[in-house]
Amino acid sequence: MTISHRAIGSGAHKVLVLHDWFGTSAAWGPFLDYLDPKEFAYAFLDYRGYGDRRDVDGRFTLAEIATDALNLADQLGWDTFSVIGHSMGGKAAQRILVEAPRRVRKLVGVAPVPASAYVLEGDAYGLFHGAAQNPPNRRAILDLVTGHRACDRWLDAMTTRSVDVSRPEAVAAYLTDWTTQDFAAKVAGNTLPVKVFIGEHDLALNAEAMRRTWLTHYPQAELETLPNSGHYPMYELPVAFATALEAFLRA
Repeated sequence: MTISHRAIGSGAHKVLVLHDWFGTSAAWGPFLDYLDPKEFAYAFLDYRGYGDRRDVDGRFTLAEIATDALNLADQLGWDTFSVIGHSMGGKAAQRILVEAPRRVRKLVGVAPVPASAYVLEGDAYGLFHGAAQNPPNRRAILDLVTGHRACDRWLDAMTTRSVDVSRPEAVAAYLTDWTTQDFAAKVAGNTLPVKVFIGEHDLALNAEAMRRTWLTHYPQAELETLPNSGHYPMYELPVAFATALEAFLRA
């Protein structure tokens, strides 16, 4: 199966990029305009049920994302590569590391979900599990993770795009998988170079959550808090985020 993707750049450093629960390969905002196409080659994957692969059937799991990502790397002829994962994509990126540890050069988590289970309790459970079928739930989540700071126009646009480019059954299945899967023991102690970016206004995946998980699992992990940003630095501060990201990749 040929796996469609979005490509930016033709540089020697290859990078697989995995989107968030509400996103697609195209949903990285103006950040894409500031990537270095000479030094890096980026491949942005759509998950099954999303974006250009909206009609592709599957089980809609993190393991399936990892398999598709590795097949895409093979399709591109990439033996080794770095991996960037945003939010849910951060957990999927760690599945790639579990499946092919020798192929991953560097790992970047952007407001990333940890390899351990991410328990939703109380009102959060209903809010998130209602999001597959109810656009207002998606909008409320977007508002929450950006610290209740984003304008209505942006929240509306992100909600509409999320609904238009995803299948509800895929959204529901991925949620169940990324909140319940726990493979932290399989990554714990890995000395790969790891960078974790979070936004100072993200009310869900904050610095304390990263210290308990990512920084505990990866001894070499670095944490950078991006000021004046929430869960979506690719939209909230694209130039600063692209600069910081590529500084880590090239170091």
